[in-house]
Amino acid sequence: MSARMASRWRRGAPLASALTLAFVLAASSLLAHAQSAPKVVDIPTRPGVTQRFLFIAPAAPKAAAILYAGGHGGLQLDPQGNFGWGANNFLVRSRMLFVNDGIAVAVIDAPGDRQSPPYLDGFRQTPEHAADARAVIAWLREQLHVPVWLVGTSRGTQSVAAVAIALANPDANPGAGPDGIVLTSTILRENRGGDPVTGMNLSALRIPVLVVHNKDDACKLCPVSETDTLMQKLTQSPETRLMLVSGGASRGDPCGAFAHHGFNGIESEVVHAITAWILAP
Repeated sequence: MSARMASRWRRGAPLASALTLAFVLAASSLLAHAQSAPKVVDIPTRPGVTQRFLFIAPAAPKAAAILYAGGHGGLQLDPQGNFGWGANNFLVRSRMLFVNDGIAVAVIDAPGDRQSPPYLDGFRQTPEHAADARAVIAWLREQLHVPVWLVGTSRGTQSVAAVAIALANPDANPGAGPDGIVLTSTILRENRGGDPVTGMNLSALRIPVLVVHNKDDACKLCPVSETDTLMQKLTQSPETRLMLVSGGASRGDPCGAFAHHGFNGIESEVVHAITAWILAP
């Protein structure tokens, strides 16, 4: 990990040509089988509702991560896997970094009944959103037989925290919740109604929680000074860590994808640190 990241709380020419060609073909074949082709998956969740996500898996996944973008969260995925919105979001544009580190990803869209504005706005903290997530978690476990994590960025952290809390009751939801969560650029203040992550019942979480924040984040909803408050509320989590990073570049809206808020320029370092934590024994 670079110094910019601080962690608190991983015979002849014909024959030679023929051998070279054989090597290239073999290598190409290996690469072609190194991961599954990205595919769009639609699964039923609630009565009459389906949840769409983009699924990509390495050859032998060690874990799976459901990725929640920020903003309004309506990625508007088409059947070919093209994004109508959100392609530049930190987690969306970094999805292959997770896959290359051995983690399958499900890049989550808004559900079928939220495919128009306001998409996930006003929906992230609802029982219906948790029900949709529960179905995706179950699908990934059935397909891959690996731990499933939720990873959110910006307003996606509200989805991740709310879903994990809603599915935390082992009596009401046995085995339904995630194995751990990662919060990046966490919403610590709110200006649209609903709760910031620090306003949620975080003491209900009994799973590992990793918080990743850029010290240079200038988004007014994500002040780094309030990350300690966030960590102090994770009283029942068996393992927590606050990972503060710095560096990279920033342009445009301070709450946008290519500001420090979106880990612009340090995506690889940040994702590798996240995946190392997820995969640690």
